[in-house]
Amino acid sequence: MNKVLEEIRKAITKPMTDMDIIVDSITYVTEGNYNFLRIELDKVSGIDLDTIVEATNVINPIIDKLDLIDDSYILDIISKEKGDN
Repeated sequence: MNKVLEEIRKAITKPMTDMDIIVDSITYVTEGNYNFLRIELDKVSGIDLDTIVEATNVINPIIDKLDLIDDSYILDIISKEKGDN
């Protein structure tokens, strides 16, 4: 799975950089009966919900086109919480 996550990072980093967004982390986790592809984003000036929505609209078709994950999952784009290092 690490190789898949690295491929996803490579594919989305440039478009996110173009939007002044930092791809902080990408994880694939199972919580209960659900799998989540969780992408944590950050921005120097802070990231708001509108920016998360814009980023999701860019990231989602890229990941769909890559088609690297066979399992069903939920794409979860989140902001880095302040205070995390």
